[in-house]
Amino acid sequence: MAKQIRDSSNRDSDLGLKDDEMAFHDALVVHGDVQNLMGDDVLSTIAHDLVGIIRNSVTIDWAQKESVRAKMRTRIKRLLRKYGYPLEQATETVIEQAEQISRDWTEAA
Repeated sequence: MAKQIRDSSNRDSDLGLKDDEMAFHDALVVHGDVQNLMGDDVLSTIAHDLVGIIRNSVTIDWAQKESVRAKMRTRIKRLLRKYGYPLEQATETVIEQAEQISRDWTEAA
């Protein structure tokens, strides 16, 4: 287990991502062979941009407000299209990841 944690830390620093960005990177990589198609550099850029979008969109009760979620989904889809991300189903994965990460953000505050 210690080796996995060490390898994970090395991977984070190799990609130049923070923990939140790494979580979104991992959520994007889950879908098919995207990592080989797009490469880590592009996925890292997308993950970085996703954290910015989500941090700017998150409000206290955003997870319950459908209008806020819809606006966030639109921004996420636009970002994924901008970089040519091939799968639309990733939007829901990113939203689920945002819900988890934003809980961590509010607990840390």
